[in-house]
Amino acid sequence: MKLKFTKMHGLGNDFVVIDAINQAISMTPELARALGDRRFGVGCDQLLIVERATQPGVDFRYRIFNADGSEVEQCGNGARCFVRFVVDKQLTAKTEIRVETKSGIIAPHLNDDGLVTVDMGVPELTPARIPFVSESDAVVQPLEVDGQVLAITAVSMGNPHAVQVVADADTAPVEQLGPRIEHHPRFPARVNAGFMQVVDEHSIRLRVFERGAGETLACGTGACAAVVAGIQRQLLVSPVRVATRGGELSIAWNGPGTPVLMTGPAVSVFEGEIEARA
Repeated sequence: MKLKFTKMHGLGNDFVVIDAINQAISMTPELARALGDRRFGVGCDQLLIVERATQPGVDFRYRIFNADGSEVEQCGNGARCFVRFVVDKQLTAKTEIRVETKSGIIAPHLNDDGLVTVDMGVPELTPARIPFVSESDAVVQPLEVDGQVLAITAVSMGNPHAVQVVADADTAPVEQLGPRIEHHPRFPARVNAGFMQVVDEHSIRLRVFERGAGETLACGTGACAAVVAGIQRQLLVSPVRVATRGGELSIAWNGPGTPVLMTGPAVSVFEGEIEARA
């Protein structure tokens, strides 16, 4: 099976984007792992599948597979690449679209300056709905990892995040703690681990260890979750500039019950065709 694809990235968080409207594809965990392999496949953090909408009032369906083959609910950097892809491929004449995901409807908008703004929806802060096992709905929660107690804030942006404040993002123990937090039993669906350094009330530095992908150069939903956590902890004021290792995002949030707006770039790198054997 030959598959046409486009390689894209949002701040270095890279994707293989596949048009499943104009070509037949049956995505499986095995195929996702084969395509995502950086030595034997194309290589990416996630695969983004563009499909026809399955419900009225939306334009497309958006599926996301991690490089380890797991399918996930949401990807913010991917959402920006998604709208750039469907516009560039003339799959739509709209610059603002409604897209169904596993976690609900999102609304990406291609701005005149080439940046993309995405309405990421209302963040979920109730532990059971994140999901996060806790008897308290406190903003700051203790999480014991390898004998030390971390102070985290749990947020869902359609996918679960555990955000902690660190003194220095560069020296934060992302590779050591990230996998332990990701698989912590209090997060039954696993979790993305965010390490946030507060620079000032409108600026943070952020690193994220993502479920099924490891540390990425940027994480859009992680940036949204970090800003939500920081505002909830009264450390930040919207809008917030989020500096990741791959570049900067702008995140705006007006508080509980309101959606998070994320603005940043989406870049096409190259196009290709691969013989899919998995």
